[in-house]
Amino acid sequence: MSVPSERGAEVGRRIGVGLMNGLWKPRVLGAWKLPATGPAIVAVNHSHNIDGPMVMGVSPRPTHFLIKKEAFVGPLGSFLTGIGQLKVDRVSADRAAITDALGVLDNGGVLGIFPEGTRGEGDFASLRAGLAYFAVRSGAPIVPVAVLGSSDRPGRLIKALPPLRSRVDVVFGDPFDAGDGSGRRTRRALDEATERIQKQLTSHLENARRLTGR
Repeated sequence: MSVPSERGAEVGRRIGVGLMNGLWKPRVLGAWKLPATGPAIVAVNHSHNIDGPMVMGVSPRPTHFLIKKEAFVGPLGSFLTGIGQLKVDRVSADRAAITDALGVLDNGGVLGIFPEGTRGEGDFASLRAGLAYFAVRSGAPIVPVAVLGSSDRPGRLIKALPPLRSRVDVVFGDPFDAGDGSGRRTRRALDEATERIQKQLTSHLENARRLTGR
């Protein structure tokens, strides 16, 4: 099994922070809540195309995101692979992506997931079971991250992107365990874990909106 490059992900983090600070005005709250060492999963709401690069840039640790395979085309695909990002087929059970993601966690790294699957309202209303599986299977804590931009305001040059030089808030939440402590990985256990995760993520998003006034 080839483990995604930690060094590459650190390069991606440095590129991300430079790019995001150049185009927007990130305000990062609670980044210290991400465990300094050991495996962790960051679960990010997804309403902007910049959510992944933004979190990658402001995170205090290199992060390996699961990204739809459609993005891995030509030079961009080589670049994403080079900075330690993971290609995933969202339609079928992608065993290679699952193996790569678990490899990141087994090696004490940080895995980034958009639990809603695709870009939408960014409110964690519909979660896929993949996040619960990775959390229960690895025992890694989940750190909720809310990215709150200003895409609902006029002035966007590109749809799904906040206006350039506008403020984008990135709020890290308290880490939590998805499992019930039993170590069970049955379908029922994963369904229960998904319910727990959804409550935690939704609660964090509500708190983040109150905190930032978004």
